[in-house]
Amino acid sequence: MGDGTDNGQESEEDAARRRASGYHTGDVDTVISVEEVDRQARAMGEVIDAARVAELAHGAPYVQIENLRAGYGKMEILHDFNLQVGKGQSLCLIGPNGAGKSTILHSIFGFTNIFSGRILVGDGEAKKDVTTLTSSQKLKQAGIAYILQDKSVFPGMTVEENLWMGGYLMETPAQAREAAEKIFAKYDRLAARRSHAAGVLSGGERRLLEISRALVMGPEVLLVDEPSIGLEPRFIDMVFEILDDLQKTEGKTIIMVEQNAKKGLEFADIGYVLVSGELAMAGTGDELLADPRVGRLFLGG
Repeated sequence: MGDGTDNGQESEEDAARRRASGYHTGDVDTVISVEEVDRQARAMGEVIDAARVAELAHGAPYVQIENLRAGYGKMEILHDFNLQVGKGQSLCLIGPNGAGKSTILHSIFGFTNIFSGRILVGDGEAKKDVTTLTSSQKLKQAGIAYILQDKSVFPGMTVEENLWMGGYLMETPAQAREAAEKIFAKYDRLAARRSHAAGVLSGGERRLLEISRALVMGPEVLLVDEPSIGLEPRFIDMVFEILDDLQKTEGKTIIMVEQNAKKGLEFADIGYVLVSGELAMAGTGDELLADPRVGRLFLGG
């Protein structure tokens, strides 16, 4: 029996294989192993000096990481890592699997062991060292909120109750309810579903709820872990529009890990490429998008 290719026609199997995507765009010709991505990413690493990191933050960092060595247990993942992002700026972290991207968010929020270095948050004289604060202290005292990956809502609770949970560190339940009402006033889509169980929401609505719950405490810094993961394209656009509004209208500082490197870099003011727990490349989002090395390894072409 023929395989459908003898007459020059493409078999369904070959067509499916051809349509398979690489990192996130591009066809099968661009697919390479994780190990090869890591090898090539290491090869393209540059010496990123402190001046370049400061320049991208316009010399006025609101979140600053200095020579951070951090990891889990006794395992060091980040090696003398530096980061700067200014007030109201956004930064997207990309890189191969295991590069340490999420570990940066975890370290800022207090989920890792810090071996050395420090993390600073704030402006001018109000800048504070938050390195050793607990996650709750970082949220309440330094205005740092962590927006987890998908499936972090409480499905059996209503939308309203999920928002109240975002204010668990407030002095009284009444304060949490007042903050939730401000969220409903901002997002009609959630207000229309306030009494619905969170478990029946669409993927995009759940992500909106996750973001909104993080806003209840009025944070200035949003740590966003994989905002597009598991979402249909129309909901991905919605989520990035929400984040753009939070940055541009409300002045939130956003540090993001995003699997869809193209979408993340299109959104962000600053882009970092991580390799093996170190900063391999740094530039504006547009600069990294235009770099053929980044395109080959992370943009599918």
